[in-house]
Amino acid sequence: MLYAYVSAGAGLAPLANDQDLAQAIWIDLYRPLDSQVQAVSALGYEVPTLDDMEEIEISNRLYTESGKIYMTGVLPGQLPNGESAAMPVTFILGPTQLITVRHHAPRPFETFPTRADRSSSGCASPERVFLGLVEEIVGRLADISENVSKVLDTTAARVLRKTSPSNSDFLETALMTIGQQAELMGRIRMGLLSMDRILVYHASNTASRPDAHGTRALRTALQRDIQALEVHADFLTSRIGMTIDATMGMIGLQQNERVRILSVMTALFLPPTLIASIYGMNFDRIPALQWSLGFPMALALMVCSVAAVLVLLKWKDWL
Repeated sequence: MLYAYVSAGAGLAPLANDQDLAQAIWIDLYRPLDSQVQAVSALGYEVPTLDDMEEIEISNRLYTESGKIYMTGVLPGQLPNGESAAMPVTFILGPTQLITVRHHAPRPFETFPTRADRSSSGCASPERVFLGLVEEIVGRLADISENVSKVLDTTAARVLRKTSPSNSDFLETALMTIGQQAELMGRIRMGLLSMDRILVYHASNTASRPDAHGTRALRTALQRDIQALEVHADFLTSRIGMTIDATMGMIGLQQNERVRILSVMTALFLPPTLIASIYGMNFDRIPALQWSLGFPMALALMVCSVAAVLVLLKWKDWL
């Protein structure tokens, strides 16, 4: 799909059907068709394929060609089937247009066109649209980080609460939830690292542009926000590790409690088993074998041995 926008006051408006694509200030390619790629290529932009975007070499992700800056970063988003994924997104910044190429759906690309008029950078130039889009992306990563923090708060409180359920299903669910948040934090950290690298490259390649002085402060503010979010991401990562340790500890305590109960039961019934084993031996001559009170005496010995072991365990405070 191809989404094209033009400047409309302080914000953006969709490109009219009768307008030339060259008049758009931002062209967003989402899983583009060949005809859409050709239409953008006709404007002088080389649209990378998904394989090109997935190259991990820095020379393939950040480069300048024919006066146009190509910047690729990895951002979290959704696939068409609804699954979450972290995939590359390419920003192509030209003198008159911003081109974005993506094969999944990061939410900022859907929300920014309707909120561009609230961006601190404005939409007067492709560079300002690019910085506004980056601002929206950073804000989205901050929102996801905050949601991860809330999930960790809720999960950790339930795991560590004294009255929390002791069944294994709850602890297994908590462990799965924490693991999902850890995976999400990994995608957030990748997104922050990508945007930080993109902004550094953008700064070094736009210093001679006419609006370089006006956008420098905006870019610096975004880099500071990213650095603050990276510190917060480190904190959340450590919290995830602590919560996983706490959950595993509760699972261990639960298992230890079960083993303790089994051990107590074994200790209680070990003396009666010994007595029954002695009187169950197949010898011709066993004391009290013909005694009429032999069976009641054996039962009494078993009961007394259980009571003695029980008293011992309580005296040792093992129950």
